[in-house]
Amino acid sequence: MIILQAILILGGTGLVFAIFIAAANKKLKVWEDPRIDVVASMLPSANCGACGLPGCRAFAEKAVVGDIQPAKCTVSNAERVAEIAHFLGVDAGQAVKRVARLLCAGGTDVAAQRAEYRGVSTCEAAAAVAGGGKGCAWGCLGLADCERACTFGAITMNAQGLPVVDVEKCTACNDCVVACPKQLFVLQQLDHKLLVQCKNLVNGDAALEQCAVACTTCGKCVLDAADGLISVASGVAVIDYNKIAEAEESNVERCPTGAIVWLSGAQFAQVPAVSSAEAA
Repeated sequence: MIILQAILILGGTGLVFAIFIAAANKKLKVWEDPRIDVVASMLPSANCGACGLPGCRAFAEKAVVGDIQPAKCTVSNAERVAEIAHFLGVDAGQAVKRVARLLCAGGTDVAAQRAEYRGVSTCEAAAAVAGGGKGCAWGCLGLADCERACTFGAITMNAQGLPVVDVEKCTACNDCVVACPKQLFVLQQLDHKLLVQCKNLVNGDAALEQCAVACTTCGKCVLDAADGLISVASGVAVIDYNKIAEAEESNVERCPTGAIVWLSGAQFAQVPAVSSAEAA
């Protein structure tokens, strides 16, 4: 009898709580636009953050309420962007493609090595050992951390130990930027054709002892560019991208080392790329 009473009491208590929870759920439930799930399913599920949002679902939520245009998903192809726009009944919009750029051209053919690094074959590990074996303390270590971090297969290492970015595959997801211990990657608009491929702060010709393509802050690019577009006050040529519309190919013609370049799509198009596995 006592056991039966206990069962009835527990069962009744459970029933009361169940009714309370069901009522609270109905009362407090937040309505969500069902289109969010549909748009989320049409997105690539990369969750790369290239759009500036934490993931594809966050993008879908913004797209549904009109806070972001479908074209801002740079991972989706044009056909999928059009499908999303048609489903939402909005203009697909336009997005200026951004890609990762490497601020170094110092491959093994032009940059000096001051020591041979023997250890865990990663840039992060090499950088932790006195900055790695490269003569230029700011230079690319060439151990492919960026290539491994890129989930889109947009980075391969070339024969000179430099990462080559496939601008067609690059989504500007920022993973290579995070992976590089030397902070040599930046995300830039593809149509920004002027680039300084050097971060070396050793002033003057002394930089050439470490790398043949180092910026020597000679100032010729400053003289050849529009006022304020390029400066060398920091110890290396710096481009003001707020004035990039004033850039011209002639701005790089007198650079004695080729540290500043005029890009036409790919950064190292002239150098064949190979995967780190093939290089090994």
